[in-house]
Amino acid sequence: MDPNPTAVAVTEPQTPGGAPPDPYVQAYAGPYAPGPAYAPPPPPSLVRRLLTPVGTLAAVAAAFAYVGTVDPNEPGHYPVCPTLRFTGLFCPGCGGLRSAHAFAHGDLAAAFGSNALAVVGYGVFAVVMVLWLVRAIRGIPMRVTLSPAWWWGIGAVLALFTLVRNLPFGSALAP
Repeated sequence: MDPNPTAVAVTEPQTPGGAPPDPYVQAYAGPYAPGPAYAPPPPPSLVRRLLTPVGTLAAVAAAFAYVGTVDPNEPGHYPVCPTLRFTGLFCPGCGGLRSAHAFAHGDLAAAFGSNALAVVGYGVFAVVMVLWLVRAIRGIPMRVTLSPAWWWGIGAVLALFTLVRNLPFGSALAP
């Protein structure tokens, strides 16, 4: 007669090859640990890595080509800024199309005169695009994360630019 009738026999689990499983993998990876046949996926090809940054660059170049061709200084081609129309105040984007048109034609002085902040944005965009393309060629993913302090700073610059360009002493920033 068995002295402990409720005892259950415990057997050691076996891997397909018959060897006992690695206790480290069992203890830390849990039951869903990858088996010995697991291999990481191959890295994407260079063409696939360049698809998104080159597509973005092509879309922006097409937009600049369109604005460079269709003059925003002639009325009727583009809608009027609703902020300017209803309040009479220049928003941070007012003059942006005229700035892009002048920039596309190589007239940097006129581009700055129409919207200086937009021209600074073109430079920031160019730096980010070069960084993105270099990282894509090297196979390093591009992730731009800004802390809330940066977002507040960008908002403050936009608000200050809007305020100054609508005051008499900031008329040089008005389009």
